[in-house]
Amino acid sequence: MNTFEATRLVAAREIRVKLRDRTFLISTLFFLLIAAAATILPPLLSGGPSTVAVTEAAAAPLRQAGLEVRVVADDAAAEQAVRDGDADAAVVAGPVVLAMNDAPSDVVSALSSAPPVRLLNPDAVDPVVAFLVPFAFAFIFFITSQIFGVQIAQSIIEEKQTRIVEILVAAVPVRALLAGKMLAGTLLALGQIGLIAVVALAGMAFGDSNELLSLLGPAIGWFVPFFLLGFVLIASMWAAAGALVNRLEDLNGVSMPVQLAVMLPFFAVVFLNDNPGAMQVLSYLPFSSPTAMPLRLFSGDAAVWELFASLALLLVSALGFVLAGSRVYEGSLLRTNGRTSIRTAWRERETLS
Repeated sequence: MNTFEATRLVAAREIRVKLRDRTFLISTLFFLLIAAAATILPPLLSGGPSTVAVTEAAAAPLRQAGLEVRVVADDAAAEQAVRDGDADAAVVAGPVVLAMNDAPSDVVSALSSAPPVRLLNPDAVDPVVAFLVPFAFAFIFFITSQIFGVQIAQSIIEEKQTRIVEILVAAVPVRALLAGKMLAGTLLALGQIGLIAVVALAGMAFGDSNELLSLLGPAIGWFVPFFLLGFVLIASMWAAAGALVNRLEDLNGVSMPVQLAVMLPFFAVVFLNDNPGAMQVLSYLPFSSPTAMPLRLFSGDAAVWELFASLALLLVSALGFVLAGSRVYEGSLLRTNGRTSIRTAWRERETLS
């Protein structure tokens, strides 16, 4: 069995195990429900246009505003329609707007004369969207790299704890074992994100958010390769952390640098997304570029050459971390006599085949 076949075998086994894991399936369903609720519920809860009872003479401006107009004989009939619940509001002579409890803002707006508005920056993104999109990108990368990274580390520790790792390394090369685990984690993470993206895009289409879809399209397209390389970088660190210990209880002690490498960029992107200078720096740092650079593209602050330059830096960084992580992994995988230091694993790597 060559290395490629061994890697594919290990990856297939890891995927089969994870797809039968109830926790993984429930978490995936939970994220899908969140994506659906966040994109489908707002248009549904906002309700449709108000139904307005009005005489034919005053109906024109309300129809032009897209309101549902119910023509009645006179003002008394219009008021009675509101009291009976047949209309949300009524417009009577004056004009005066009648409603039961709350003032109908859409009716008031239709009857108001607003001054002309000239936007100096017509391409500016809505402030709410400008906050939610950076948070969504950063949260997806943060939570996915944490969940699947921890699962890679836990899988390695469980194999060391049960000593099954000794059987595995006798059957497949150590690097194939590591590559298979990382490949499985990457495919599962991409699959989960793909499902979430499909549900979210379908929800936005259902809510008639075509303008937002056109803005998000390029950012999502670039987010995929950035996420892939960023996840591989983080996964290699989690694999090395898992190989250094023999008990699940000890994982938190060795994984703090990994968690900080994920958490600090997350908060930096969320809180500094409106700072062009800070975002430019973050878009070139390996741990933050998977979210910062697609966001700069979304806001229109990134040139095309910057995308390729940042992606190249991330690729080189990911390769470096994979090589370093695999060396630590090889040097500590078969050490079952307690926690292994990174220095020991690095300097005294065992040659396994």
